[in-house]
Amino acid sequence: MRVTELEGSTDAFNVAGRGEMSLSILIETMRREGYEFQVSPPRVLYQMIDGKKCEPIERLVCDVPQDYVGAVIEKLGSRKGDLAEMTPIGSRMKLEFLIPARGLFGYRNEFLTDTKGEGIMASVFDSYAPYKGELARRNTGSLVASETGTSITYGLFNAQERGVLFIGAGVDVYEGMVVGQSPKQEDITVNVCKKKQLTNMRASGSDDALRLVPPKQMSLEQCLEFLADDELLEVTPKNLRIRKTILNKELRMKATHGNKKVLQ
Repeated sequence: MRVTELEGSTDAFNVAGRGEMSLSILIETMRREGYEFQVSPPRVLYQMIDGKKCEPIERLVCDVPQDYVGAVIEKLGSRKGDLAEMTPIGSRMKLEFLIPARGLFGYRNEFLTDTKGEGIMASVFDSYAPYKGELARRNTGSLVASETGTSITYGLFNAQERGVLFIGAGVDVYEGMVVGQSPKQEDITVNVCKKKQLTNMRASGSDDALRLVPPKQMSLEQCLEFLADDELLEVTPKNLRIRKTILNKELRMKATHGNKKVLQ
């Protein structure tokens, strides 16, 4: 584990470790010791070799039941993994891949889901190889809170129609906080603090009649896997919250448009 200060900052550090697991252990240890901090999405360390941008390659070994081999090969192929060897062992199959380290970010839980918990995987650093191109981290967006307040059943009921929620009623939220996952790639702004309006024509009905889907509970590792490039994980002794780096919606939109112009 290597820790270095960021240039021009007195309260930000670069932490380099061996994979997501070592970083998760450090984060959880600091959390239990009472620290509060924010974490950016994990990224790999590139090197320039003979004038070419190179990235770390992992040798990944998977031991899976034969029924799930197709799903594993398909998922790792989409993550730039190359199948190097396939060996049958009884009713199971041993698969060996060479895959960019960044291709393994967020894959462990997906692997366990695809193999119904029966798969085993382990990886070790193999070498540096030429950069293999862009790799999509996530094909879903975020549900982002539009205002600061306390989540209300009525607001959550409307928001859950837009995606999967991470919070229930009675939770303190702030503008720019990620409160759920959108099935689309675009982020969606939702008002989970919205109350049912009273009118002279009718009384406000009881929120008890509104049924909420239980929120999705995410572990530390799942939160790190979920992070998009413009998001941070806020870690406190009691809570894990995902937030946008830029909290204000208008400022986020300006920054996004500015980045698009630079790319053009």
